[in-house]
Amino acid sequence: MNQYKFFQQVAAAAAALVMSQTLMACGSSTSNTSNLPPIDESARTTNSTFNRSNTAARPGMSNGQKVAMLAGAAALYYMYKKNQQAHVGGSSAEPQYYLSKNGRVYYREAGGRVHWVTAPKEPIAVPLSEAQQYSQFEGYDGRTTGRDLLGLGAD
Repeated sequence: MNQYKFFQQVAAAAAALVMSQTLMACGSSTSNTSNLPPIDESARTTNSTFNRSNTAARPGMSNGQKVAMLAGAAALYYMYKKNQQAHVGGSSAEPQYYLSKNGRVYYREAGGRVHWVTAPKEPIAVPLSEAQQYSQFEGYDGRTTGRDLLGLGAD
């Protein structure tokens, strides 16, 4: 019987050692996340990468200034264009957005993992002078018809 207890203790110690090694391997961080599946930002409650100050009242905008409401594809393309302008000007701490061939906007985190960007849940108010270039897209001023972003990423 004594020998049986000894083997149980050795087996338990070996199992604990294997489990601790497995858990330590799971906890190690790697900087390369490009092999991980993409993250769909629509699953989150807020779109943390979109600077909400774009939707707030802007200095110089009076109550009488005409605005257009952008939602859906129009809002997403507006966000993409604003992000591109900020990166060209070098004034953005946000990750750079890209247009995919499948008509979606995405960015990559530092390790390479893809994050799909979705339009905000609420329409965004954009000065009419800026918004008119998005008039062909779905979501412009409450429209449910119009162009999507498919094919824009192939340019």
